[in-house]
Amino acid sequence: MLSFRLSPFRLLVFRTERARLTALYTGLLVLAGALLTGVVYVLVEEGLYSSISMAVTTAVPAQRLERLPSSWQTALPTGVPSAAPASPAPYTGTIVPGEALAITRTVSDAAGSAALDRLLTVSVIVFVCYAVLSLALAWWTAGRVLRPIAVITETARRLSGENLHERIALDAPPGELKRLADTFDGMLGRMERLVSAQQRFAANAAHELRTPLAVQRAAAEIGLGGDPSPERVARMRAKLIEVADTSEQIIEGLLLLAASEQGLKERRRVAVQELAGEVVAALDDEAAERDVRVTLRAEPLSIDGDPVLLERLLHNLVANAVRHNVPGGRVDVRTGPDIGIEVTNTGPVVPAATVPLLFEPFRRLNERTHAPGEGTGLGLSIVDAVARAHGAEATARANPEGGGLTVRVVFPPATP
Repeated sequence: MLSFRLSPFRLLVFRTERARLTALYTGLLVLAGALLTGVVYVLVEEGLYSSISMAVTTAVPAQRLERLPSSWQTALPTGVPSAAPASPAPYTGTIVPGEALAITRTVSDAAGSAALDRLLTVSVIVFVCYAVLSLALAWWTAGRVLRPIAVITETARRLSGENLHERIALDAPPGELKRLADTFDGMLGRMERLVSAQQRFAANAAHELRTPLAVQRAAAEIGLGGDPSPERVARMRAKLIEVADTSEQIIEGLLLLAASEQGLKERRRVAVQELAGEVVAALDDEAAERDVRVTLRAEPLSIDGDPVLLERLLHNLVANAVRHNVPGGRVDVRTGPDIGIEVTNTGPVVPAATVPLLFEPFRRLNERTHAPGEGTGLGLSIVDAVARAHGAEATARANPEGGGLTVRVVFPPATP
């Protein structure tokens, strides 16, 4: 029943983190103040009597007392003769040791009781003021501590797809909240790059798919319009088949890219050097037509992965190296446990700043000319997606001599 009565109060008062932190800080400060006050009071009480007794004995020796108040007579021990007359006349007798002890004890007790009462009164007043000040300081401190979180919350609430470029940029000394804000800024940067890449991908995919459709429509409306001759029909038929093949390659590449982005559903032990030999043999005729020499140095490399995706990775690497080459050029394909997969080719000079962009979908070194065998622009993006699905990293660098690229896929160490 008590918890039921207190729950609305708790929900009302402690509904914010600042209120809860204030209650926590205030409770700790008040507890510390209460403990400190109690310890001081106990310590003072323990040593107060001895200190006052010593001071009284030192300041008022018994043998020098000349007058005793009549009220002290009742404090003398029972059976001890009175040391003072009823009237406050000069005392001419001798004070025995028992009488001096009683006098000292009475003075010490009275002074100690008064001092403790005064100490307790002052301590209670100071403790109340301390509690009020602790509450104010705790509220202010909680606000200062939670201010960065309020900034982060407001920024997160304000962000959308149009203003992902905004950052928190928290101006604060190094600490947990500063690291949290910097981490949030880094996450915003990655999200901005991801959204930009997705937007470019959607725009490029729409453009790539729209071009074949426009060619097909033009061939059907213009090429086959009227009463075309058999030769013209055959030519338009070949063109439509070529455009359909291009569209099929684009769609197949997009599906393969999506499948790679989803990760691997199952893994098998794959001998990469054998896949490399099969890919090089399959592209041997095309390389001969382009006057490109392909060499293979295959050292054993076994990984756990998807053989279909790995075959597509190797095919894209070697096919790109053959097609983006020069007459009389060469392609070197290497596999091994230390280097992973490495394909080096001669060809046009690639600017160093352009190399990282080639891993984006539909990115090409030169503008598309729609020439036969030009490709869809998804080769290296599929390589990168397949590599990431296998926990590997795909990197590329421009060759300093002879032009072309060197692309390497490094796999993580095999698990025993």
